[in-house]
Amino acid sequence: MKRFTFILIAITIGTVLVSCSTASKEIVRMSHSEKTGVFSEVTSEGPVPANYADVVIRSSIKTPVAGYYPIVSKGSARGKEIYPFVVNIDGQAVEWQVKGQQHVLPEYVDGKTSHDPEAGVGMKYMLEKKVRLAAGSHKVFLGLPEESQFTMADVSVKGGGLYTLEFKPGYRYKTSPTRIPTFLKGIDEFEVLFK
Repeated sequence: MKRFTFILIAITIGTVLVSCSTASKEIVRMSHSEKTGVFSEVTSEGPVPANYADVVIRSSIKTPVAGYYPIVSKGSARGKEIYPFVVNIDGQAVEWQVKGQQHVLPEYVDGKTSHDPEAGVGMKYMLEKKVRLAAGSHKVFLGLPEESQFTMADVSVKGGGLYTLEFKPGYRYKTSPTRIPTFLKGIDEFEVLFK
């Protein structure tokens, strides 16, 4: 029975490592541009040309402060001043370096454990960039190299339009019976909202 348990644990750990490795390789691949001219960053206000649309890309992540996990490599961006977000649209890639701010939410509200997944002390990084795309359908990739997590979204935009594409983080659960998600355990998935 002990041998069976050991084999089961080894298989589980192996599966997790292979999954992380696969995600990391995909993020590295998607961080390199195969095309140019797919989108441009918009930094000024003004009318959108008739054959183009503007899309505001938003995402955020909260990480533990630097040093929270002593085993994490010193080169990690978790909890540091700057955090990388990789975006690739139809083969054109960009890595945006996002400045973080210390973020504190109470862990207990009215004497009870908070159910807010971002409760506690951490660093919060908020990405918000506006890009201009040709009207039509596009495939948008968002990757977090530090988390080995990524997601993709298919969007369709009409000329002259202004859209918002938001990637909301879904955090992993605590290992307690309460099953409350927490940023301290890292990202599990993204919820994609497009309007």
